[in-house]
Amino acid sequence: MSNKKINVAIVGLGFGAEFIPIYQRHPNANMYAICQRNPEKLKEIGDAWGIEKRYTDYDELLKDPNVDAVHINTPIPDHAAQSIKALKAGKHVACTVPMATSVDDCRQIVELVQQTGLTYMMMETVVYAREFLFMKELYEKGELGKVQFLKASHQQDMDGWPNYWPGLPPMHYATHCVGPVLALTRGEAEYVSCFGSGTIREELQAHYNSPFAVESTHIKFRNADLSAHIYRSLFDTARQYRESFEVYGEKKSVEWPLIEGKPLVVHTAKKPEPEIPEEVVSPDYAHLLPEPIQRFTTKGVYDEDDHQHLSFTQGAGHGGSHPHLVHEFVSALVQNRSPYPNAVQSANITCVGILAHESALQGGASIKLPDFTFEK
Repeated sequence: MSNKKINVAIVGLGFGAEFIPIYQRHPNANMYAICQRNPEKLKEIGDAWGIEKRYTDYDELLKDPNVDAVHINTPIPDHAAQSIKALKAGKHVACTVPMATSVDDCRQIVELVQQTGLTYMMMETVVYAREFLFMKELYEKGELGKVQFLKASHQQDMDGWPNYWPGLPPMHYATHCVGPVLALTRGEAEYVSCFGSGTIREELQAHYNSPFAVESTHIKFRNADLSAHIYRSLFDTARQYRESFEVYGEKKSVEWPLIEGKPLVVHTAKKPEPEIPEEVVSPDYAHLLPEPIQRFTTKGVYDEDDHQHLSFTQGAGHGGSHPHLVHEFVSALVQNRSPYPNAVQSANITCVGILAHESALQGGASIKLPDFTFEK
């Protein structure tokens, strides 16, 4: 890596504050500015982390010529519009999931990246979590053999969450389970078929005209013999928080534990039946990172539970992914390469969920994904 530094502005300081000290310590980043509509919160965070450049107006931030890149951590409905504005303003974009809430917005972001040559990365935590990195290592070393099938879930009780969350169709926010099944082989979804199952309370249904308690989707991969199964639930379904990912290979398979915090289970073919399964604690992958940010794979910004962001505590710390996300984005900019997932890959991942819900509303109809093309 060179000595080049990227001036980063973080937009949205709830979950976004988790990333401030990581950028501050990354050898190729300068934590340049923060943006938050609430001036009291802006001052509190800015003072706590010693950040002088502060904005309450996103449009004003984008006018600042010193900003190289924005990292967007705002509510889901704002992601697409803010990403589009940033790209039009000549800024690189990292954006928390999902990329957008419509296929058209995904397409617009992809086209802007193609036109401008700027970099876009969706900051999907699961594909940089230690458990995924463990399975990726097994895959790349050939220990899994031929991959035969992939499965993932994201189940959560979102009763009491504010704003746009009540009644949200499960597949509308599916990147945490779509991301890993596509990322392992760097595959792309070609078409989806999804079934809705069960019903949520009537007052929840009214928000999105969506009745389903659970949505389960089959994904057919483009130019591959693979398919994957993903399922999600958000309301009126009893389940501890779970973001699972499982891979079934010719030589080895890896399954997620049923209870959070338990070890992964690795199955090895051709052993005596009782010896096939083995519990394995996933190693940490801090060694892949620059030394100054390695500590953040096991330590969040807010160590006291009453200060931690709800998505972080329910999500089991996101598998130590935050410093890996920062490093992938910053190093991609410094090295002038495409990050994973780039704009096209992010659009493919996001559109799986959007179109899966459409499929469920049509009783499981097969729906093709747009074939986004991308050349950096």
